[in-house]
Amino acid sequence: MHINELTAIVVDLCIKIHSRIGPGCFEKVYEEILYYELTKLGYKVERQLLLPIE
Repeated sequence: MHINELTAIVVDLCIKIHSRIGPGCFEKVYEEILYYELTKLGYKVERQLLLPIE
């Protein structure tokens, strides 16, 4: 999948999630819902990865 396609999917889901539950939740709540929605669509998702910065 091309990065632009994946970005469009993630942004669309984020907008839908925010529209449904609104502002003011903890970041962890939005993360959990986004994780659920992406895995429901069949994507392999990893959360909170530690990445080296050089």
